[in-house]
Amino acid sequence: MKPRNLEADVYWVGAVDWDRRLFDELIPLPDGTSYNAYLVKGSDKTALIDTVDPTMADVLIDNLNQLGVKNIDYVVANHAEQDHSGTLPRILKLYPNAMVVATPKCKSLLMNLLIVSENKIMTVEDGETLSLGDKTLEFIHAPWVHWPETMLTYLREDKMLFTCDLFGSHFATSDLYVTDEATVYEAAKRYYAEIMMPFRTVIQRNLEKIKDLQIDVIAPSHGPIYDKPEFILEAYRDWVYAPPKNIVVLPYISMHGSTKKIVEYFVGALVEKGITVKQFNLTKTDIGKLAMAVVDAATIIIGSPTVLVGPHPNVVYAVYLANALRPKLKFASIIGSYGWGSRMVEQIKGMLSNLKVELLEPVVVKGFPREEDFRALDRLADEILNRHKEHDLIN
Repeated sequence: MKPRNLEADVYWVGAVDWDRRLFDELIPLPDGTSYNAYLVKGSDKTALIDTVDPTMADVLIDNLNQLGVKNIDYVVANHAEQDHSGTLPRILKLYPNAMVVATPKCKSLLMNLLIVSENKIMTVEDGETLSLGDKTLEFIHAPWVHWPETMLTYLREDKMLFTCDLFGSHFATSDLYVTDEATVYEAAKRYYAEIMMPFRTVIQRNLEKIKDLQIDVIAPSHGPIYDKPEFILEAYRDWVYAPPKNIVVLPYISMHGSTKKIVEYFVGALVEKGITVKQFNLTKTDIGKLAMAVVDAATIIIGSPTVLVGPHPNVVYAVYLANALRPKLKFASIIGSYGWGSRMVEQIKGMLSNLKVELLEPVVVKGFPREEDFRALDRLADEILNRHKEHDLIN
């Protein structure tokens, strides 16, 4: 795609990666992604805000050539991760007069990760400004959104906030701005769930930090640009501030049918009580969908058979994920089955150390479930209903 004009002398010069399906060899990308870089031409100086993933370096360079860019004075490195800064060494070779602008922590990371020379990096403090002549960049430190060195850049005259990973979405599109809010909401929620949710309380502080800025445009590093910023700001306020909802998330595995029978009965018991259930068979589940589900859920129920007296390995990964993402969950429990012995409950409990949840009485069945086991599941469903009511999660 060619360079795109956002405002007078402000351009999108990034790259759309339609075909990428895995990020950091970890995160599924069902809709591809983009690496958004922005060029700001002032009357005196020119700044490039972020670069692109090294695999797309030629696209960025071609975009700069199409705009006839002969000189870049500053390259703003909002974030040192390679999908943002990986092309920085090539840009510095092409534009040898350019200085990198970064936070002090980012400087250290760029020197170590990309072998950028120390004398090519100037550091800026929180709230510091940089004049390009008739345009002014203001730097807003945002550590741990989602790395310790991250910052945002605010273009004062155009009321444009370049937010790095904050408000981003892994979503390849030919549209410069958001045109289909429902589709972008889904992609942005997935991005939040997989990448930003562990830093929810930090994001709360940063939403407070930018609330008094006049923002006409939010330009993230991934996904389309928000020319109606309230759309994504409101979504984030819901995800990071709002209490959890009357939802139970139930990831499970069944090896020989016993746990599946338990899950089927239990889901029916919850639904009868007016509780929304999101059920995930971990042999088939897109793990990003599971991450999205726990954004809003009040309760997680882990369903597993035993493998060598512990949980199934796929369940171990799901529990690890939930613990790492630190969602707003209030309650957790375990259901499942075993053959000759089980330490599954103890092992899963030990893996939930990051979650401030109340563990409700598990129901773990020896062999195939019997009538008394179904009654125990009914009691667990009643307990979840009562807990949701106590926390005003049910209208």
